[in-house]
Amino acid sequence: MPDIGEGGGGLRRLLLAVLLFGMVGLAAELVLLDHVEPGWQWVPLVALALGSVAGAALLLRPSAATVRAFQVMMALFVAAGVLGMYLHIRGNAQFELEMDPGMRGLALVWEVLRGATPSLAPGTLAHFGLLGLACTYRHPALRREPSPRGATGAAPIHTEI
Repeated sequence: MPDIGEGGGGLRRLLLAVLLFGMVGLAAELVLLDHVEPGWQWVPLVALALGSVAGAALLLRPSAATVRAFQVMMALFVAAGVLGMYLHIRGNAQFELEMDPGMRGLALVWEVLRGATPSLAPGTLAHFGLLGLACTYRHPALRREPSPRGATGAAPIHTEI
């Protein structure tokens, strides 16, 4: 299997295309689930829209700028995924404690994880973010051309015999 960082352009493009397909699918799922209440529920939809644009730009015109923009979006995906898991877990915990204020320990954890709001579902955004960052690992567009003066900045030494 080719190293994705060293000339694995076909593999890199395939992974990016699969990622974009997943992002569009997740956005469609969130819309179908009516995940559009005012406030925090718009975060994943906005992130998916911007991430899809950044991913398409990277797929169509790979350059240092598009790679960096995509990397920023993927880092935001990871952050949004973690935040979403926190919000889902907190909401489920609040609901369960309203229903049974005496619930504690593993019983509470179990009910929170199985609650009405899928606790781990936002982790998909974090997963996509990590996959997107892997797609840009050692991306050829980020390679700097070697300086004609060499790595030290000094003029190359020429010796004639």
